[in-house]
Order: sequence, then C-alpha cells, then structure tokens
Amino acid sequence: MKGLDRQWRALARQLETLTQEAERARGQARKRLKRLERRTRVTVERALRATQPTVRRALADAARVGRGVRAGVKAGAAAYRDKSRT
Repeated sequence: MKGLDRQWRALARQLETLTQEAERARGQARKRLKRLERRTRVTVERALRATQPTVRRALADAARVGRGVRAGVKAGAAAYRDKSRT
C-alpha cells in the first residue's frame, strides 16, 4: 500500500508539473501567434500602400485606352457608313 501511495503522489506531482509547463507553452504560443498576426497585418498594409498608386495609374491608363478604342471604332463605323452612301 505504501508503494502505491508513493507512486500516486509522484504521479500527482508529475501531473502538476506537466500542467504548469502546458500553461506556460500555451501562453508563449499565444504571444507568438499575436506577434505573427501583427507582423502579417503590417506587411500586408505596407504592400497595399506601396502598390495602390501603381494600380490606380494602371486602371486609369486602361480606361483611357478603352475610351480611345471605343472612339476609334465609333469613328470608323461612321466613316464606313458615310463612305457607302456616296
């Protein structure tokens, strides 16, 4: 019986130690995750800020080219119609 009690107490101490280590590891993992999320958010925000002007310029250029193409097609169609009437 004494041997079992001794083993029981040893197991209880080990369990307590493991519980403390698990709590500490959980806290450290939470810290690492928060830090990683913050770094990722900052990196994405910086990338967005750096690329937004370029993307806006590209969209404006594409819109300008699209308007030019539409105007050219319209003028070409009008010229074709005028040419066929004479």
